[in-house]
Amino acid sequence: MEGSSESNSRGLNTSGVSESLPIERDRSKSLSHIDYVRSLLGSHKEDNLRLDDNTIARALECEDVSLRQWLDNPERSVDAFECFHVFRQVVEIVNVAHSQGIVVHNVRPSCFVVSSFNHVSFIESASCSDSGSDEESPKETTTATTTTMSREIGGSRKEEFQEKKQPFPMKQILAMEMSWYTSPEEDNGSPSNCASDVYRLGVLLFELFCPVSSREEKSRTMSSLRHRVLPPQILLKCPKEASFCLWLLHPEPTCRPSMSDLLESEFITEPRDNLEEREAAIELRDRIEEQESLLEFLLLIQQRKQESAYRLRDTVSLLSSDIEQVAKRQLILKQKGSSYSSDFNHQSASAQQQPLMTNEEPLASRKRFRQLIPPVEETDLEEADNEESQESTLLESSRLMRNFKKLESVYFLTRHRQMKAAASGKSLTRHSPLSSENGRGGSMIVSEKSSVSNTKDFYSNDSRQGGWIDPFLEGLCRYLSFSKLRVKADLKQGDLLNSSNLVCALAFDRDGEFFATAGVNKKIKIFECDSIVNNNRDIQYPVVELSSRSKLSSLCWNSYIKSQIASSNFEGVVQIWDVARSELVAEMKEHKKRVWSIDISSADPTLLASGSDDGTVKLWSINQGVSIGTIKTKANVCCVQFPSDSGRSLAFGSADHKVYYYDLRNPKIPLCTMIGHSKTVSYVKFVDSSTLVSSSTDNTLKLWDLSMTASGVNETPLHSFAGHTNLKNFVGLSVSDGYIATGSETNEVFVYHKAFPMPVMSYMFSNTDSASGLEGDDASQFISSICWRGQSSTLVAANSNGNIKILEMIA
Repeated sequence: MEGSSESNSRGLNTSGVSESLPIERDRSKSLSHIDYVRSLLGSHKEDNLRLDDNTIARALECEDVSLRQWLDNPERSVDAFECFHVFRQVVEIVNVAHSQGIVVHNVRPSCFVVSSFNHVSFIESASCSDSGSDEESPKETTTATTTTMSREIGGSRKEEFQEKKQPFPMKQILAMEMSWYTSPEEDNGSPSNCASDVYRLGVLLFELFCPVSSREEKSRTMSSLRHRVLPPQILLKCPKEASFCLWLLHPEPTCRPSMSDLLESEFITEPRDNLEEREAAIELRDRIEEQESLLEFLLLIQQRKQESAYRLRDTVSLLSSDIEQVAKRQLILKQKGSSYSSDFNHQSASAQQQPLMTNEEPLASRKRFRQLIPPVEETDLEEADNEESQESTLLESSRLMRNFKKLESVYFLTRHRQMKAAASGKSLTRHSPLSSENGRGGSMIVSEKSSVSNTKDFYSNDSRQGGWIDPFLEGLCRYLSFSKLRVKADLKQGDLLNSSNLVCALAFDRDGEFFATAGVNKKIKIFECDSIVNNNRDIQYPVVELSSRSKLSSLCWNSYIKSQIASSNFEGVVQIWDVARSELVAEMKEHKKRVWSIDISSADPTLLASGSDDGTVKLWSINQGVSIGTIKTKANVCCVQFPSDSGRSLAFGSADHKVYYYDLRNPKIPLCTMIGHSKTVSYVKFVDSSTLVSSSTDNTLKLWDLSMTASGVNETPLHSFAGHTNLKNFVGLSVSDGYIATGSETNEVFVYHKAFPMPVMSYMFSNTDSASGLEGDDASQFISSICWRGQSSTLVAANSNGNIKILEMIA
């Protein structure tokens, strides 16, 4: 039937309701009963149901607690107004049912819940089914009464309540509660009637005003109540309530008051005014607390916004100061430029007769020339310069705006470090990640060194106040100097006799004249770079080829002996080769597992370091052919690197996600440990004497400042470079005077500058087979090695398929 279906939609068992409806009632009375049952059990359409403006049934909430739990709370003290407030609400719920001719029957504490504001609501609890002591409901009914609803609710309401972590009392208590709230006539076998509900109200009133401390005492007290024997304390403290309770508990049903008599009694009516005043006071207090919460919320917002406003004000003040400093420097440049304007005009006139700047000249050269030489006063040259400036701004604006947020964050980070260094009396320029290698100003490109070094003279007067300008401007100029990589040459050197052409290592000699390749084909191949660039041949042959008995993992040229090159292989052997004579000079076999990386010190060309899967870093004397020191670690060593200006220190990366920096004069403990990567550190390279960059298979490069380490542990990198993809392979890493090149598992080459965390440019290899030259769809190819050609804008890169390209940065 309809009532049952609606109740079941909320997970309630209403079979008992449909069975117990009176057969003799007319249709309208039956519908009234159904509506009342709906109001008791709830509806899927409404969470709260009201009858006569009084809430009698609603959905359980997390804050609700069973009235049985509320009564048996050992910390509960008797508050007359509070107890009367609860009792009156129960009386009104029962009165609504009796006004419709319905006997509630379950006027027991376990069938009611109390909210946090002592609002009482009727529910059909799981008490009857839980107790295991229910009696079968009578099947015969009269027109004036209904059968009990003791089986209306099954275990679903209990499960719902338990899910909300509000368990009802134990089954034993609920079973005893059934007997406590059974009227004398029901004990004698008579059906339940309205007077039975009144009796139960008397038991409830007694429990409200007579709390007990233990279950045993509770049982004794309630057993005495069956005989209308009240404890002395309630007779002394609450005589009025005790007298009213005895009236409700009269053994004769006809001598008990009806609901109308009960509601009109002085006991109910007299305290109403005081209770209403108290409820009004409570409601007022609640509203005040709500307003207090809102006020606190608004004050917190105001405080945070004021703090933001203070920070914004300080930021604007800082920007205004920096703008003023830069404007002063620009004015100095213009004043300096006016002193040789005549020479500039003469050069310009000569340039018009014999143009020197062709369309093929890099944009960076024109931009740099325009930035460093201020405009002259002649109108035509000034207009021409303005046109070129607008053109340059339009060309560069997209790159600037695309990375504006990152450039902004780097600017503020630079200023913060400069102010912090100034406060501590240290110089930022020397160790700044934005400054040039070894603290020298100037561009990495040979053709640009002179122009930038001339500019530096203009800035010497206010180096203290504007110490941030030089490094940030240099980084910004270098970032904007180049925009893409172009292919200068494609090295076609496929080896048809080898199934795999993976190139694991690339290295240029000291002069950038020759470069070597090595990999899983067990061969070291030496190529002449200029010959490959200038001669566009179908197949390029190496000038020297050296064969090894094992797969090769790393290469390193000797910076002092031009023809000497070192290699390492998968068998853990370090080898020294003489390229000029094409022969093996020495073999060093002390490692027990594969050697991943080797490096020869530039400061001491007789010193070589190697890192291995056996967890050791070994230092070798090339002249002696034996190890002269060992650093033991707890994880595989994947890369080693000497700084360019010293042979007394060494950095290496490990599979334990850390970078270690050692003073070789004390090899027992690291001078500094850099913690920040979440996966294996595959490469480390020194950017300058106090800054190094590390690469990891966690998709990032990290820039570390060794001078900022005070405690021996550095957990704060200067930058984390992200943009490439590197999750499982070694993709190569190379550094050239501020520019950092790395590979990607997307078969791309990425170039960063140490000043900014985003890529300057990238280039994607085509999926071409190195042997056949045919295009493929192999998405698994990745860049496997990369190396700069000295201090130039040229680099060589190789991928996992053996393709090698010589690339050049252009504007």
